[in-house]
Amino acid sequence: MKHIFLITALTATGLLNGQSYRWQQRVEYTMNINFDADKHQFNGKQFLKLYNNSPDTLTKLFYHLYFNAFQPGSDMDIRSRTILDPDPRIGKRIAGLSKDEIGYHEIKCIQQGNKNLKYSIHGTILQVELANPINSMDSAILEMDFKSQVPIQIRRSGRDNKEGIDYSMAQWYPKLCNYDEQGWHTPPYVAREFYGPWGRFDVTIQMDSKYCIGATGLLQNQENMGCGYSSSELKGKSKSWHFIAENVHDFVWAADGDYTHRIYTRSNNCKLHFIYQENDKTRESWAALPAIIDSALIFIEANFGPYAYSSYSFIQGGDGGMEYPMATLITGNRPLISLVGVSIHELMHSWYQMMLATNESLYPWMDEGFASFAEEEVINHLKKLNLIPGAPNPDPHQETIQNYITFINTGREENLSTHADHYNTNTAYGQESYGKGALCLVELKYIMGERPFRKGMLNYYWKWRFRHPNPNDFFREMEKVSGIELDWFKEYFVYSTKKMDYAIDSIYQNGSKTICRIKRIGLFPMPIEIKVYSKSSEPILYYIPLNLMLGSKDFNNILNVVGLKEWSWVNPYYEFEIEKSLEEIKSIQLDPENQLLDVNPNNNLFINNLN
Repeated sequence: MKHIFLITALTATGLLNGQSYRWQQRVEYTMNINFDADKHQFNGKQFLKLYNNSPDTLTKLFYHLYFNAFQPGSDMDIRSRTILDPDPRIGKRIAGLSKDEIGYHEIKCIQQGNKNLKYSIHGTILQVELANPINSMDSAILEMDFKSQVPIQIRRSGRDNKEGIDYSMAQWYPKLCNYDEQGWHTPPYVAREFYGPWGRFDVTIQMDSKYCIGATGLLQNQENMGCGYSSSELKGKSKSWHFIAENVHDFVWAADGDYTHRIYTRSNNCKLHFIYQENDKTRESWAALPAIIDSALIFIEANFGPYAYSSYSFIQGGDGGMEYPMATLITGNRPLISLVGVSIHELMHSWYQMMLATNESLYPWMDEGFASFAEEEVINHLKKLNLIPGAPNPDPHQETIQNYITFINTGREENLSTHADHYNTNTAYGQESYGKGALCLVELKYIMGERPFRKGMLNYYWKWRFRHPNPNDFFREMEKVSGIELDWFKEYFVYSTKKMDYAIDSIYQNGSKTICRIKRIGLFPMPIEIKVYSKSSEPILYYIPLNLMLGSKDFNNILNVVGLKEWSWVNPYYEFEIEKSLEEIKSIQLDPENQLLDVNPNNNLFINNLN
């Protein structure tokens, strides 16, 4: 604890290890839950200590009340029924919930220093008026009594999911909204993203002893590690599970009477927990999963940075896959390749949400997209090791590139900077946050080169781990390691829908040499690579840097690369000279590695019909 408080104090003053750090709030939750499984309800006692590390005085607080979304007429209900392409997991289901099927949080009392506080509820947001302001660099303890009902499982949270898991307890408690340099972040819950301050969670759950519980954090009373009744004397009685998690920004748990709990201890003593219902659909795939995850983590930590916690739990539950600190909820009745895929994606969120924790609502692409990019690389690596079925791909991102080009051509693309809750369609949200977010890294690797890109990703991790980075922070790290100016790329890629579209305009003879003329049809400027294939020699790659870069790609000493003068972004045409006659040339390929999001790649190839 002393170490944590030291970091908090230094962070609040703005300095850590000689570097300038932005301030961030810190929370300490102590929660005691008494769960009545017969009624699907629980009474909760929450003590929240908030360290106000901001320069501002706080006169009010805001909390998320996620369970309130699962009521007819809620924002989530209306949004799910009126959006152009409803999520089939939600659709009209919330509108049809009965009184004993809905979710809710009933706030019984909130106190600050024995003073009852005034509060108001606005759907999924609780607004609390403080009796005593919390000054800058001060702290306060808020005490809350609440009662909650667990809704039937519809989206992420709930009871009795489609695979028969009794309780998937995500977004289950009144959670303090985050306050940062932009103020309070209070988006109503419509089944999108999350953002919260880091802190310590001390959670005790009192529940029928027949249940096995998996959760964020470390179980403190190890005698309750097993599943089911520990003895006939406990049947019908309750027992408590006590978990503590340090330096996390959320807490998830799940409970079922038929869980199997297996533990795999890695060579560094990190414990991987696998908590699932063992049956004919799960037995083989879940038995194979631990060793595969161990191999995946070796690759992940080498390429994206070390995992910062001492345990991680894969818990069967929820409605697909959803990430939380030190744990994930995933549906488990899957063949091995599908189980590995969802597990790796959610595990990668330990990097691109749980340890870096951008504001997911504002920048979902920095979370979902970066996790998707890493997932594709990890899955490809596992295929190379023959640990999962399928042939490895020389470029594991090609499918994402082609899918996104197809989506662009539908005309439904929106700015990547769109708030997660406010995309016009679920399709656009998915394609932008997952697809285009991943392709941000693909395009940066193309612009920078493999070596500086990999170094930049690690630098980003180490510099911004536990600091809530934003797009400027990320792109600045990539600029520093590459020596390339990237503000132009950020503005075009994140804040516009301008398209990449290049073409080989014409090829003609000029004496003993050949002139290649390229046209930029789209408005998105990029550096360009062109490969020339001839009859008598190895292919030659011609590289055209963009003048806005004020730098050049690192080709890592690749042979047969000819660097050309830069292309001005205002000029739609570019010509360069090839040191061969036209009759010697077999073909010319623009973007030979298919890395550009070129909306019409059909005009990127010249084949010499004279041959």
